[in-house]
Amino acid sequence: MPLSLPALAGIRVISAGQILAAPFCATLLAEFGAEVIKVEPPRTGEPNRGNLSFEQDNRGQKSITLDVTRDEGRSLLRRLLATADILVENFRPGTLEAWDLAPETLRADNPGLIVVRISGYGQHGPCRDRAAFDRVALAFSGITAVTGYPDRPPVRPGYFIADYGAGIFAAFGALAALRARDLTGRGQDVDVALYEAVWRMSGTHAASYGLTGRDRPRSGNYYPGVVPAEQFETADGHYLVINATTQRAFERLCAAIGQPELVADPRFTPRQNLLANHEAIHAILRTWAAGRTLAEAQAILDRHGVPAAKVYQVSDIVADDHYAAREQLLTVDSPLYGPILQPGVVPRLTATPGAVPGPAPLLGEHNLEVYTALLGLTPAELQDLSARGII
Repeated sequence: MPLSLPALAGIRVISAGQILAAPFCATLLAEFGAEVIKVEPPRTGEPNRGNLSFEQDNRGQKSITLDVTRDEGRSLLRRLLATADILVENFRPGTLEAWDLAPETLRADNPGLIVVRISGYGQHGPCRDRAAFDRVALAFSGITAVTGYPDRPPVRPGYFIADYGAGIFAAFGALAALRARDLTGRGQDVDVALYEAVWRMSGTHAASYGLTGRDRPRSGNYYPGVVPAEQFETADGHYLVINATTQRAFERLCAAIGQPELVADPRFTPRQNLLANHEAIHAILRTWAAGRTLAEAQAILDRHGVPAAKVYQVSDIVADDHYAAREQLLTVDSPLYGPILQPGVVPRLTATPGAVPGPAPLLGEHNLEVYTALLGLTPAELQDLSARGII
C-alpha cells in the first residue's frame, strides 16, 4: 500500500536548465517528490516559455527569476545551492567554471551537492564546445543514418529522442549519485551528452560493425534479423504491426492465420531460411491482413498470443481503455492554456507512487517564497533586487 511520503521527499533540486532535456530531468524528479526550484532570467524567462512543451516539461516546478550573468545574481545562486541536493544545468561546457561556480567550488560550501550537467557532446572531448540540439545529436549518434528507406535520404525520428532520452539518463544519474552520497557523504558530477543517450540505446549496431566492418544500411520497416516483423494494412485501412520473432511466436502466428504448415516450409526453416526469405513471409501476412478488418485481425492474433498492435495516433491513445487504466493521460490546468492533456507519470511505484505536483509555474511565481522563506531576504531587499533587474 502507498506510503505517506513520496520517494524523493526532502530532496531539493535547483534547475538552471532550459528547453527540453534539463527541465524534463528536473520534472521527473519533481513527480516523485523532490522540491524543484527553476531559475530563469528576469522578465523574459527561459526561451521555451509560452510553448506547450514548456508547460509539460516544467510541470510541478517552482519558478524564481535571477540574473546569473551578474555577480549579485551568482552570489544568490551560490547561497541557494548551499541549501540544495542537486543542481541540474545545461549551459555550454565551461560556463559554470567561467562564472566561478565550478562544481568543486560549489561543493566547498555544500560537500553533498550533486551537479547534473547536460550538454550536446559532454564536458570533455574534442567536440565539447560545439553547439547542439536534439536533431544534431541524433545525427551524431548514428540513429539518423539508419532511419528511413535505402532509396531515400535519412529521416529524423518522430519524437525528440535525444532530449528526452538525455533527461531520463540524467535523472537516473542523479539518483545513482544520491545513493553514492549515502555511502560517501560526498556529491559528484553527472555528465550526460545528448548524443550518448541515443547511442546507449543503439542495440547491437556497434557489435555488428565490429564483427563485419560494415555500416548497417537503412532498411525501412525491416530490421535485419527480426522476422517476421512488419506493419500491414487491414481491409478497413488501418495499419497493424505484427512481431513474432521467436520460434514459438512464429508457430502461434502460423496457426493464427490458418497456415500451420508454414512452420515446416523449407523457405522458413531453419531460422536462417526464414531470415533470408523475410519478404516471402511478410507477403503472406500482408495478404492475410488485407482480407480482415483491424478488429478481426487483432482478435485472432490476441486469441493465439501473437504480439500485435494497431499503429496508434494520439487520437487512438486518448480513446484507449488501457491507457486510461494505467493513468497515462492526465489533464493539467495551465494558467496560460487552461486544461492540457499530458502523458502520465512513469515509472509506476507501488509504495511511493509519483504524481504531478502542479502545472508549470508562472515566471517568478515563487520569488517571495524562495527568497524570503529560504534565503531570509527581507521584502525591501527583494524589491531592491527586482528594481535593479537582479531578480
